[in-house]
Amino acid sequence: MKVAKEPPKDALNGIKVADFSWILAGPLVTKCLADHGAMVVRIESGKRPCAHRAVAPFKDRKPGLNRAGYFAFYNANKLSFQMNIDHPRAKEVLRELIMWADVVVENFSPGTMDKKGMGYEELRKIKKDIIMLRTSNQGQTGPFAKHAALGMQLVALSGLSQLIGWPDGDPLQTTMVWTDFVVPQFGVAAIMAALDYRDKTGNGQILDLSQFEASLHFLAPPILDYVVNQNESMRMGNRCPCAAPHGAYRCEGEERWCVIAVFTDDEWEGLCKAMGYPPWTTHDKFSTLLARKENEDELDQLIEAWTINLSPEEVMSRLQAEGVAAGVVKNGQDIYEDPQLRQGNHLWPLEHKEMGMLTHMGQPFTMSETPARPRSPAPLLGEHTEYVCRQLLGISEENFSDLRSDGVFE
Repeated sequence: MKVAKEPPKDALNGIKVADFSWILAGPLVTKCLADHGAMVVRIESGKRPCAHRAVAPFKDRKPGLNRAGYFAFYNANKLSFQMNIDHPRAKEVLRELIMWADVVVENFSPGTMDKKGMGYEELRKIKKDIIMLRTSNQGQTGPFAKHAALGMQLVALSGLSQLIGWPDGDPLQTTMVWTDFVVPQFGVAAIMAALDYRDKTGNGQILDLSQFEASLHFLAPPILDYVVNQNESMRMGNRCPCAAPHGAYRCEGEERWCVIAVFTDDEWEGLCKAMGYPPWTTHDKFSTLLARKENEDELDQLIEAWTINLSPEEVMSRLQAEGVAAGVVKNGQDIYEDPQLRQGNHLWPLEHKEMGMLTHMGQPFTMSETPARPRSPAPLLGEHTEYVCRQLLGISEENFSDLRSDGVFE
């Protein structure tokens, strides 16, 4: 007799998170936890909703707090608990929420939670083993901890802006808030380590995650170059000191490009073969890496004269067949239709209550026994307020109605 195999539980099944974060850096931390099965209650206010509920793109270009693409994308699998935490009676509910939670996440300016009576020491009085992740621009302490900044300023502070652009041009910004996407992996790792520590000792702890410091982990080469050689790295455009050609080359079609990188003589031979060995490839000025670097402007023009007559997909296919690193510069449509993403479990359709069917991204790694997945769409503002109070926190119907009448859940 065969016994039916129970479906695998999620890796973080049973972990409970009170999410006070907003914008992106904090919500991406809790999104990863939620995708792996943690129950995440996102505390929101109708008086001051998360900025990502109020910024484009909106579904069908119709604005609304429940129609924002950013919020929907980064808050799937969470519960929305609407509450004005500044209300005089809010602490009655917050105390129950902290007692319920294993982890608290916040990304306000340093001191904000303390001013509201919700600093780590206050939370510990409620629940000794609580874990609190605080992620802010430059950490909770230090001379610049309270400097105002968003992702753009942190990109500049990290030194990345100094490296983006052309040698004769100004420093440039990334088009996205780069640091907000760097920080979450450190936040998740810190929480997992703290949960392990709690399981072994019975103690919680506070986690102070500096977004500025996290960003530096991805800029080790220029930092090391200065420490070792006192050399200041500067903007190089698409160039690389140890490769030629190395850049993005225009292809057939409007705004269609393919990147090509050649580091070795074998790769150079592969590029020449893919192009059909045009006569210029035999010139001495292109015979070695050093020679190609010295004549890189001309080399780029000659290569683009070949790529301009081919689709970027064809350029990539021909070069990859010869062992040359090449990739299509993809746009949104390319990514959405990408067969590599479609064949796995990375793109998931979920039905949103107001926006209809939306595609969500899964986590970038898979776990054979406890696969992560988006299970529910991003919540409507305050959608789960009563459920959280009545079912999770055990607040009586009478008390809930009284609190609601008093305006706590606004």
